[in-house]
Amino acid sequence: MSVINHPVSMQDGAAMTKIRETVGVIPKGLPERVAFDELIEHTPPADGVSYQAARLEGVAGWWCRPDNASKGGVILYLHGGAYVLGSARAYRNFVSQVAKRARCPVFIADYALAPEHPFPCAVQDAEATYRGLVEQGFADIALVGDSAGGGLALVLLALTARVAREAALVRPKGAVVLSPWTDLALTGPSLQLRAEADPFLTKSALAAAADRYLRGHDARDPDVSPLYGDLADLPPIQIHVGEDEILFDDARRYAEGVAAAGGKVQLHAWEGMPHVFATNIGVLQAAETALEEIDSFLRALPTPGRGARPNPLQQTGATA
Repeated sequence: MSVINHPVSMQDGAAMTKIRETVGVIPKGLPERVAFDELIEHTPPADGVSYQAARLEGVAGWWCRPDNASKGGVILYLHGGAYVLGSARAYRNFVSQVAKRARCPVFIADYALAPEHPFPCAVQDAEATYRGLVEQGFADIALVGDSAGGGLALVLLALTARVAREAALVRPKGAVVLSPWTDLALTGPSLQLRAEADPFLTKSALAAAADRYLRGHDARDPDVSPLYGDLADLPPIQIHVGEDEILFDDARRYAEGVAAAGGKVQLHAWEGMPHVFATNIGVLQAAETALEEIDSFLRALPTPGRGARPNPLQQTGATA
């Protein structure tokens, strides 16, 4: 396992002090859906990226298409929000920053949210969206996601590996996840150890969201919590996590599991940074540096070969 530690700069330390002062008067936890979307939309959009609403295999979402896009490749983005918040529309600004740097179109999936649509709806929608990309002829596909969407991306990565062992399949070439929620059983030590340092999340808020998503389903099901899955034979993975967030150990333990299974994984640990800090473009230099690291990683991934025409992801694993 490759671990890259990023010390906090004086500039970012001062910026984080101001952020903590601002959010310190607001109770920690998950906001309402409208407030969450407004918060995410504060990320400035990248120049030269167009947006288009679309559907893939019945799943709504948005395309972010950079003017400088190269031919062939595509990214599937799965947004955060603890499986109960978030929207593709709200994430367009941040994802445009990823798309422009990668010179690659990105589809943001509006997967179904709980409590209206509990597990396995989000997994099924992620699978369906992936199938839609494959059916459109894409063979060079990367997965990117943050928070719950990062966990969902890792679930999808494992599902594709599972199917590929038995049948020809266009597999993702790799995945990048930001502050991934990999353990909905909430067993990571950092949930307590980082409780004071984390300016945004609390264990109780995550537990409430997990209950709404799971409705009694086993939190250790690998299609819920990728930490408990088969981590062998996965494509390369890059993980970014702030050292001040309660989900730090969700990232660390998952990376250690992939490495123990013989996989290639980079863990970027960012001193003084909070949950999904990369959305703070223009505020934190670490956000810009993290996006550069993501771009470098995605560009270095080899394009996987295409075998026989697959019938990909025939609803494996994610059943009611």
